Amino acid sequence: MYEYAIAWDWLTFAVRWLHVITAIAWIGSSFYFVALDLGLRKRPDLPAGAYGEEWQVHGGGFYHIQKYLVAPSNMPEHLIWFKWESYVTWLSGFGMLALVYYAGADLYLIDPNVLDVSKPVAIGISLASACLRLDHL
Repeated sequence: MYEYAIAWDWLTFAVRWLHVITAIAWIGSSFYFVALDLGLRKRPDLPAGAYGEEWQVHGGGFYHIQKYLVAPSNMPEHLIWFKWESYVTWLSGFGMLALVYYAGADLYLIDPNVLDVSKPVAIGISLASACLRLDHL
């Protein structure tokens, strides 16, 4: 039983840190793209559909970036989507919710002085609250 408790603590520790690290990556890429948008410059001879461009230097090389508000007529073969930071942040957050807060509902979720409910009822209230919150976004 002692080994199970240690393994459980390491698992919850790993999920918490995965959530923190991916959130930092997500926020960092979001800040980068905000800075990129703020630095865009318009010039008369931009390609059709291009909204603006920017030049950057990093690691000894120069980057020439052009922003299109709609997809260009010919999509490039190599396209990087900055979506995994947000996906993994959300999934690790839900994993943390399940592993830390729902599995440890007696410790983290239920306060008998506020509302004395069973674990399934508390988890149901939490999920319903989250669904209602998502409905209003």
